Amino acid sequence: MLALKSLDREFFARTPQRVARELLGKVLVRHSKAEFLTGRIVETEAYLAENDPAAHSAAGKTARNSVLFGPPGHAYIYFIYGSHYCLNTSCGREGTGGGVLFRALEPLQGIERMARNRGIVLAGAGDLRKLTSGPGRLAEAFGITRARDNDCDLTRDSLSLWIGEDGFPSGPVVVTPRIGITKAAERPLRFVLGGNPFVSGRKLQAVG
Repeated sequence: MLALKSLDREFFARTPQRVARELLGKVLVRHSKAEFLTGRIVETEAYLAENDPAAHSAAGKTARNSVLFGPPGHAYIYFIYGSHYCLNTSCGREGTGGGVLFRALEPLQGIERMARNRGIVLAGAGDLRKLTSGPGRLAEAFGITRARDNDCDLTRDSLSLWIGEDGFPSGPVVVTPRIGITKAAERPLRFVLGGNPFVSGRKLQAVG
């Protein structure tokens, strides 16, 4: 059992770039009567509050994206391609619209439950990568949906979805352009835990 301490509000009340980088190595927790799942965050992407056409907040506050403009550290969930959910967190000052997308986790606890949630059979160690490598996969593995989790306060360990830390050393960090988007894709706003096998994509050419 991991000894975890929940992240505080101040952790998220910073720029998306800094939050995205420093979330690496932290642990996503799903805790309910029926399940206890944990996964280490190994890949994130930052979406800026200003001048970022790829950000969901780019067109201003709407009913759909309002969580991004609320307090930092709240889960923003959206549905994409008509097939899967994506987990994000609000960050920066309240009212600004910054966010971070969770792209991949390293599964730690509750692996069999994750596999059932994803509807797959684990035939070998190599199959673990199928659980949480990718934003849609990790959301499905953790049972994350918009109805269940949108606006959940990720700083509160009394809730069913939260983020903790256990002192894990997160370096080295590789920074690359974002992937899977068309607008402003060249910006170096994807952060990866270097050498981790659960990173979702293979485009790891560092920038800078």
